[in-house]
Amino acid sequence: MPSGLIALLDDVAGIAKLTATSLDDVAAAAGKAGSKAAGVVIDDTAVTPRYVMGLTPDRELPIIWKIARGSLRNKLLFLLPAALLLSAFAPWLLPPLLMAGGAFLCFEAAEKLLEAVQGGHDPAEEALATHSSAELEQQKVSGAIRTDFILSGEIMAIALGTVATEPLWEQAVILTVVAILITAGVYGVVGLIVKMDDIGLHLAEKSSATARTVGRGLVHAMPVLMKILSVVGTAAMLWVGGGLIVHGLHEFHWDLIPGAIHSVAESAAHALPAAGSVIEWVVNAIGSGIIGLIIGGIIVAILHLFKKH
Repeated sequence: MPSGLIALLDDVAGIAKLTATSLDDVAAAAGKAGSKAAGVVIDDTAVTPRYVMGLTPDRELPIIWKIARGSLRNKLLFLLPAALLLSAFAPWLLPPLLMAGGAFLCFEAAEKLLEAVQGGHDPAEEALATHSSAELEQQKVSGAIRTDFILSGEIMAIALGTVATEPLWEQAVILTVVAILITAGVYGVVGLIVKMDDIGLHLAEKSSATARTVGRGLVHAMPVLMKILSVVGTAAMLWVGGGLIVHGLHEFHWDLIPGAIHSVAESAAHALPAAGSVIEWVVNAIGSGIIGLIIGGIIVAILHLFKKH
C-alpha cells in the first residue's frame, strides 16, 4: 500500500513537472510571438489616441475602454478561431496571407507619409462640425474597432507564424495569452497617453514647485509625444510590413532580395564586430523598411491612379 501511494505521488510529481515545463514553454513562446508583433503593436498604440481627439476629457477613458473591449472581441471571437482553423487545415496559406498583410501595412505607412507631405484637413475638426457628440463618439469607436480588426489580424497572424509548429492546444493558449496581454498593454498605454495632459494640468495646480514644473512639462510634452508616436508607428509599419514580405519571398525561395539584405547586414556586422548583432538587426530592419516603402509607394500610386479614372 505505501509503495502504491509512493508510486502515485511520484506520478503526480512527474505530471506536475511536465505541466510546469509546458507552461514555461507556453510563456516563452507567447513572449516570442508578442515580440515578433511589436511593430504592429507600436502602430496600434500610435493610432488609437487619435480616436479620442475632439471629445470631452470625461469621455476619453470610457471610449478607450469600449475600443479595448471591441479589440479583445476581435481577437478572441473572430481572429483566434480563424487562426486555429488556418493552422489545422491550411497552414500553407499563412505565408501568402502574411505577405498580403505586410503589403497592407506598407500601403498604410506610405499613405501616411503622402498625407504628411501634402498636408491635409483635420478629420477631428471636420467631424465635430458635422456630428453631435454622441454620434461622433459612436463613429470614432466604430472606426477604431474596424482599424483594430486589421491590426489585430496582423498581430495574430504574426504570432501564429511564430508558433505554427507547436501542438494546436499550445497555439490556442499562446494566441489567447498574446491577445489578452497585447490588448491590455496597448490600451493601458493609450489611456495613460490621452490623460497625460490632464495629469499635467492637475500637477500644475499643486503648491509644490517641483509638481508644477513636472505638470507643465507633461502638458508641453504631449504634442511632441504624439508626433514621435506617429513617426515611430509609421516606421514600425514599414519595418514590419517590409519584413513580412521579405520573409515571404524567402519562404518561396525567391532569395534575390532577402539574400541581398542578409549579405549587407552580415558585412556591416563583420565591419563592427563589437556590436555585430545590433548592427545586423538594424541593417535588416532598414532593408525591410526600404522594401516596405517601395511596395507601399507602388500600391498608393496604383490606387491614386485608379481614383483619377
